[in-house]
Amino acid sequence: MAKITSSMSPVAIFTRAAVLMSLLSAAGAAGAPMRAIGMPGCETSCGDVSVPYPFGMGSARCFWPGFNLTCDATSEPPRLLLGYDSMLWVAKISLRNSTVRVIHSGSMIDSTPVIHNTAAQDWNFTYGNCFTGGGGAPYTLSSMNELILMGCNAQATLLQNDDTSTTTTNIISGCASFCSATKTAYVGGVASGHDKYCSGMGCCQAPISIDSSPKELRFRWFNGNHSQDLVPLPVYMFVAEEGWFDQRWVTDELVQKLRPPSRAALEVPLILRWEVARDVNSYPNCSAGDVAPNICKSNHSYCNQENRGYSCKCWSGYDGNPYLTDGCQDVNECERPEDYGCFGECRNLLGTFDCWCPRGTHGNHTLRNGCVKPVTGSILLGIGLGLVGVLIMIFPAILVVRKAKKIIEAKDLKKKFFKQNRGQLLQQLVSQRTDVAERMIITLAELEKATKNFDKTHELGGGGHGIVYKGILSDMHVVAIKKSKIVIQQEIDEFINEVVILSQINHKNIVKLLGCCLEVEVPLLVYEFISNGTLHDHLHVTGQISLSWDKRLRIGTDTAKALAYLHSATSIPVIHRDIKSTNILLDATLTAKVSDFGASRHIQIDKTGVMTKVQGTIGYLDPMYYQTGRLTEKSDVYSFGVVLIELVTRKKPFLYLSPGGDTGLVEHFVTLLSEGNLVEILDPQVVEEGGEEIKEVATLAASCIKSRGEDRPTMRQVEMALEGIQASKERISNNFKENSIQINFSSSNARNMLGGTRVYSLEEEFLQSSRYPR
Repeated sequence: MAKITSSMSPVAIFTRAAVLMSLLSAAGAAGAPMRAIGMPGCETSCGDVSVPYPFGMGSARCFWPGFNLTCDATSEPPRLLLGYDSMLWVAKISLRNSTVRVIHSGSMIDSTPVIHNTAAQDWNFTYGNCFTGGGGAPYTLSSMNELILMGCNAQATLLQNDDTSTTTTNIISGCASFCSATKTAYVGGVASGHDKYCSGMGCCQAPISIDSSPKELRFRWFNGNHSQDLVPLPVYMFVAEEGWFDQRWVTDELVQKLRPPSRAALEVPLILRWEVARDVNSYPNCSAGDVAPNICKSNHSYCNQENRGYSCKCWSGYDGNPYLTDGCQDVNECERPEDYGCFGECRNLLGTFDCWCPRGTHGNHTLRNGCVKPVTGSILLGIGLGLVGVLIMIFPAILVVRKAKKIIEAKDLKKKFFKQNRGQLLQQLVSQRTDVAERMIITLAELEKATKNFDKTHELGGGGHGIVYKGILSDMHVVAIKKSKIVIQQEIDEFINEVVILSQINHKNIVKLLGCCLEVEVPLLVYEFISNGTLHDHLHVTGQISLSWDKRLRIGTDTAKALAYLHSATSIPVIHRDIKSTNILLDATLTAKVSDFGASRHIQIDKTGVMTKVQGTIGYLDPMYYQTGRLTEKSDVYSFGVVLIELVTRKKPFLYLSPGGDTGLVEHFVTLLSEGNLVEILDPQVVEEGGEEIKEVATLAASCIKSRGEDRPTMRQVEMALEGIQASKERISNNFKENSIQINFSSSNARNMLGGTRVYSLEEEFLQSSRYPR
């Protein structure tokens, strides 16, 4: 439920005091009476907030249409309201940036823990009339704000209407928050190396992508339900000015306010962007010559085109209100040396100024005490000769000592990192192959030469954790080099873990690790270079034909072979833990190669799983693993099932929302499959090129994403089923060629084929697939 109250808070008091102090200091700096900021005879302040035209109060002549404000004199101190009856009160109006800083009282959405089995909850996101898209409303939500979610195991999404459609919505912000089952308090705190309060545990923050008119703020529990025993805390969602929530005193106070039983309302600052609405019939653009004179009244102003209308700005060297006659006045830069950098002689000019060092001095007039008197010739000569002599003796020695010191420090640091990383690596390999660390070591000098000192032109791409570079080693091998961006122990552990796993694996569908460099704090990993990008790149190319159905089926089979090998053919089974389309690389022949083993784990042969910290990617993450923290081979099976769905639908699992906006890709896919309407979500290219095997692959994918891990097949069974589908397809294709028979599936035929009531038995599919030799 939404709770709304109105009361003064320390935030409001602090904001108003800061605005008043800034106005007083500006007036003192100018050293002149304040210029008119509003229309004659109109009130231009409410409490301590200035109200410049086109904003105004009272009579309609005091403001431009849509910019009416109301001064609530009953409050102490008086409050300036946005419009006539608004939950928003104005703290500051900026003509220069075309923004309004407002305080929203009660801008909190509380989803209490009594809500059960709620897949999604829509929330209206309209504060008064300021966010409505029509009716000439001048305000939009600025991108200088952010979305904040406090709570456990939930997701918040901020949506706006699509301008080109009445049924679809655009996501303009969203984030997810996680909690351990044992935590009973909000988790927060500025993480090392980050400037945000939230780290995703207990609360999250996300920027607003564009200036926008939000439609609604949606909330959903993960996995379609919510357990009060697992997450005893309520969930709070709100939008606030970027950076406000990161102030420690703010967040500490909010945590106390929001904690039951108080659940006090919030007073949250927001930044709104405003524009003067454009009448396209009368004034189609700023350059028509008749728009600017109607609103940009000052001679020293210009009209600035905005998204939905326009704004007025003073020329450079002028300041004031461009919406008033003679509102933009020349700035006397000489009276403000700190702002304009003139600490010598100064002469003010219209729109600019001249600055120079006084007669008899020289130097840099832009610096305080930068203008100095010249030294006499004899003294200068003596000082100069003395300095030259000293420099001749000292300077070379300093350079030699400094260079030697840097060389020694660099060598010592390399030795330290090498010893540290080599020791950790050998410790994990001691019971397996102790020669691996020696055989795979590559020097830092070799990699710097291969990448031209890690030049940006050699970057292949990367994510939040690291960058991948392309390089050519001295033996002319083309390689990909993975370099971490951040230095934390978890990154070091993950890199070492990847070396340990990949050094023992040799499979054509798994990317090959060629070596590693241990002379840096986080080891550099060197892989074979895979030239054709990721599966994600090929599937999600906007406006282009993607991979053919035959190639998608082969890529899925290759990936299944790699996972089956990891689970059952290695000396110690390996669970990948992060299977997704961006971790499946494609070579020149479109052969799939599984990559990124930093999060992978070994599982003892006599065990079926291991308890571990939850890691993975939203959309591909096994819900059973997420809820229990128990990692098994079936977790990879679930992620692979999502990849199969991505292959046949060409939809992104981490972004997709059903047309109703209440379910993700996996849930919507299962629903359509059970209803016999799968063609509604399939990629049209798959429908056109595929045949009966589409339903078989879809049924196999549905078996992989079952909620209980015990009900899912093993990767070996999945591999056999896909090979059987491929073999069957090739045999039918050969028979058709021999008999010169051609079959063309029209869209209606495809709908009948995929929309039928035939039920495929997973056991029958596995039995059929086992008839074909591997």
